[in-house]
Amino acid sequence: MNIKSLLLGSAAALIAVSGARAADAVVVAEPEPAEYVKICDVYGAGYFYIPGTETCLRIGGYVRYDIGAGDVGTFTGARADDVVSGKNQGTWYKDARFTLKTWTGQETELGTLKTYTETRMNFQNSPLDNGNANNASNNFDMHFAWIQLGGLRVGVDESAFDTFVGYAGNVLNDTIVPYGGFKTGVVQYYFDAGNGFSAVASLEEGSGGKAQTPGSTYGYGVGTVDSYVPHVVGGVKYTQGWGDIVGVVAYDSNYEYVSGKVRLDVNINSQLSLFGMFGYASEGKLNDAALDFANGRGFYKPWGGHWGFWAGGTYKFTDKASFNVQVSGDQWKDYAVAANIAYTVVPGLTVTPEIDYQHVGSGAINAGNVWAGAEKKDSVGALIRFQRDF
Repeated sequence: MNIKSLLLGSAAALIAVSGARAADAVVVAEPEPAEYVKICDVYGAGYFYIPGTETCLRIGGYVRYDIGAGDVGTFTGARADDVVSGKNQGTWYKDARFTLKTWTGQETELGTLKTYTETRMNFQNSPLDNGNANNASNNFDMHFAWIQLGGLRVGVDESAFDTFVGYAGNVLNDTIVPYGGFKTGVVQYYFDAGNGFSAVASLEEGSGGKAQTPGSTYGYGVGTVDSYVPHVVGGVKYTQGWGDIVGVVAYDSNYEYVSGKVRLDVNINSQLSLFGMFGYASEGKLNDAALDFANGRGFYKPWGGHWGFWAGGTYKFTDKASFNVQVSGDQWKDYAVAANIAYTVVPGLTVTPEIDYQHVGSGAINAGNVWAGAEKKDSVGALIRFQRDF
């Protein structure tokens, strides 16, 4: 009897305790459904929707390493002092870069809203560094940062004087004879008629300060506007399956000169494409001593003299290998030849060996290069680039 009572009492106690614990139990919420990243194919490959928005985002970039040797004049050599004897002598040119790019796109009632950014981080021993890698050549460069709604673009871009016409070929050193000032602040409008015709109008800030004085190390003219009057660029283009023809005109508000470029691209067949570009400019007040010495060069006329030319092409041997060449020159008898073979080892990794030749005519100062104090009239160098795009 006592044992039976004890068992019944124990069972009742256990039930009571279990009930108390059940009342105090933590209720686990149902898991929220995961929101997976969705592919956005409206603007091309690589875009995805930012979760919770209608904005499409693409992230990319590249890692690059250049190794060069030869004469400094071709941008492929460097100088350094011998650590034992102190003798100044040639050495390897090396340049490492990591570039991060972002693209966004979103459809709105006013058209497509786009942004583009490109940030470059560089580590370099340049021809002017005397082999010292720990200097200003190690830099962080916000190279592009613009917003575009429909045809209107504002921000930091390269000048329409250069981008609308295009770069001077697929060689690595395409500016041995320079053809543009490139990076600038812009307010631009692009118009596409949809039948092959397109146009651009651009108000630009330019880049750089006052022109360098005679005999200085580098610099070829003022770029940044010095008042509320902007530089003005306009261009038209006609594009078809055979290629395109384009022309641009720029007005420099500082030195009051006009510069223009015309270009023709022709696709001979699926393997061979050719291009030719010609630039011509007035002098304006580029050589006016009251405005400082500009050596006949400016943001929209970096070549020597009134005219300059650039021509070349690309021949695709296979899907992996192509040959690229460019020849260039100007009125001051500055000439250059650059040629390379670009080889895609595996998708995303390209190795490009290049040979460059430069002839200095009048000895004028070239952007970033000591033309006035060049030791040689004729320079030869070689460069090899390893680049991983992603």
